[in-house]
Amino acid sequence: MTDHTPPIRTGTLSIVIPVYNEAATISTIVEAVQAVQLDGINKEIVIVNDCSKDNTGQILEELAKRYDNVRVFHHAVNQGKGAALRTGFQSCTGDWVIIQDADLEYDPNEYHILLEPILTGKADVVFGSRFLGTGAHRVVYYWHSIGNQFLTTLSNMFTNINLTDMETCYKLFRREIIGKIRIEENRFGFEPEITAKVARLHCRIYEVGISYYGRTYEEGKKIGWRDGVRAILCILKYNLFR
Repeated sequence: MTDHTPPIRTGTLSIVIPVYNEAATISTIVEAVQAVQLDGINKEIVIVNDCSKDNTGQILEELAKRYDNVRVFHHAVNQGKGAALRTGFQSCTGDWVIIQDADLEYDPNEYHILLEPILTGKADVVFGSRFLGTGAHRVVYYWHSIGNQFLTTLSNMFTNINLTDMETCYKLFRREIIGKIRIEENRFGFEPEITAKVARLHCRIYEVGISYYGRTYEEGKKIGWRDGVRAILCILKYNLFR
């Protein structure tokens, strides 16, 4: 997708945060997002509570009362990350939209790195790659990294784009791009789905290196092998049959 519109340096960044049982970290991540300084750019924080069973919902309501730029939505039934993002995207009003996980694996202080290709008029979509980053990377699960590389390679074979980290949380979109896409996946299949759909739109896709502070399962990591199997099916579904 080619757009010759002059780059915009002022506007609003919508940060969409899907949340499920993140009472231990949600306040910390919202505070971190609020602390980020982006010259000329306002922040809108859209949080979707996917029917958490802990006191996440109560904490979110307190955050919404404390901050004018925080809006909270609650799912009555747990549906998954993709469903939470679908709700969040529909509620965004900003010029650009970025996904922020509710845990502490990704650093909001790196928003400016992801925004730069869009603000300079080069990109429509920016992926934050954990494998290109020169910053800190916590050493965690070997087989997760192998699985990620396999899924990224398989996705690339069908989309014909050369990403290094298709499964990354940090994806930043011009809002008019994400507004054209109907999200169908309810869980982690969102990642290959959105990648296939932005590739089909012929968007200008960039990657930038980011830091990564991975969690263990004991610390609350949720993705598992079944999600990997679903990702393979989604790569086939959204590239071959749509």
